[in-house]
Amino acid sequence: MTIVYSERFIEQFQQIWDYISKDSYRAAERFRVQAEKRLSELSHFPYKFRRSRYYDRENIRDYVYKGYTIPYLIDMDKNEIVIMDIFKWEGR
Repeated sequence: MTIVYSERFIEQFQQIWDYISKDSYRAAERFRVQAEKRLSELSHFPYKFRRSRYYDRENIRDYVYKGYTIPYLIDMDKNEIVIMDIFKWEGR
């Protein structure tokens, strides 16, 4: 399956990266590299993580990474996984 990143995810991820890099560029880069690696692994096991708590659909899952929730859509018709967003729950 192909991994596709939504514009919302890219924007949110950039904001998180910017925030982390204020303290440590190296930590921000480590966060980015590890997140990309882990997200790329979804193509092999798309249903590995729990059904989303934020969307009422079987094909949307929540991947939790270092305190951040990353909802993703499994689109079997297009043979792709759409990484939708990234956030910390903070009462959303």
